[in-house]
Amino acid sequence: MKKTLLWFCLLAWCTAVQAQQDPLIDPEEGRTLLERFTKGGKSISSSSMNLQFYTSAAANFIDGELDEAAFKINGVRLELLGDFGKNFSYHFRQSFNKYSNPRAVDNLSSSVECAYVDWRMKPHFTLTVGKQAIQLSGYEYWVNAIRVREFSDFNNYIDCYQAGVNGAIIFSPTQRLNVQVLNNSAAKGSDSFIYGLPEGVTKVKVPVLSTLNWDGYFFDKGLNLRYSASWGQLAGKRDLLYLTAGNVWEKGPIVAYADFMYSREGIDTKGLISELSAALPDGGVTAQHVNYFTTILNFDYRVHEHWNLYAKGAYELGGVYKKNGPYEKGLYRRTWNAQLCAEYFPMDNSELRIYLHLLYKAHGLTSRARALEADDYTSQRISLGLVYTIPVF
Repeated sequence: MKKTLLWFCLLAWCTAVQAQQDPLIDPEEGRTLLERFTKGGKSISSSSMNLQFYTSAAANFIDGELDEAAFKINGVRLELLGDFGKNFSYHFRQSFNKYSNPRAVDNLSSSVECAYVDWRMKPHFTLTVGKQAIQLSGYEYWVNAIRVREFSDFNNYIDCYQAGVNGAIIFSPTQRLNVQVLNNSAAKGSDSFIYGLPEGVTKVKVPVLSTLNWDGYFFDKGLNLRYSASWGQLAGKRDLLYLTAGNVWEKGPIVAYADFMYSREGIDTKGLISELSAALPDGGVTAQHVNYFTTILNFDYRVHEHWNLYAKGAYELGGVYKKNGPYEKGLYRRTWNAQLCAEYFPMDNSELRIYLHLLYKAHGLTSRARALEADDYTSQRISLGLVYTIPVF
């Protein structure tokens, strides 16, 4: 074990990608490549292009034994954003690490994360049309993905970018209400579920997800409360409900948050319960009538302008609320993870960051899960990585 750790430390360079639609880097931050090459003589004020490169080396362990050590390109993303006219803006972002076949529902490659236009129809109302993030809550879900080294299972298994429309009612600079209707790719058919649609369940004809979200800031924008409720159909007589909440304190050197996320699913969209049946003699069965609950706690402290430290933990439950197939009613999985991370910023802005991240995760199963011939285990990871976000123009 000691030799493995020593070998890895000499190796050098974790993983994460998920759900936010904030720019990869603030257009106001740093000089762009265009300005550098032209010595500040040229600029494009109405548009921005950003390129993000994310690489790492990670050693993964299962129950303390080395499973894999490898270099990875965790993410390469390109985005364009800007405005046109007086009341319109746009945002396009593509990931080069995602499966790129067009989706059956929105007819767009899944590698395109954002492709939308904002129309400020009135001073207090903005309409967003196109592919965008579902307006769920929780800091981990919504924050720029480069700030997350390991997502919770809950967020990691949400297909968070969908095509549709969002209306934002802006009550004040610190209070807004979002009303959103998007495609629900989790309801597009058998391919949405790990072992296909359960027998006797019919495909839904209107696969949409509706969300109501409130976003508020208090105490000079130090406290951000973000709460959401989402509902949609997965299949005939099979619904999906999300209740999510994010509570964030971000002031000075401190970022602290507590996220609470709940889902009640007529069919298991995440597949975390369904995968427990993989070893059954007749093969795996897609679970129905499942629920998940996740709690995430995080504390960041910027100890120096070039150094940031954080500790994070997540506790997650998954169960079945109504007997179906081989699944008895009750709790099936109880997982938790603990994380420590140190980040170094060599430059005066946040374009470049180098990090060392430690992860311990326990995948605990109950007697109901073990009755399906599933086994619990622990996983560990040590990773050293680099993220560079380049403002091209």
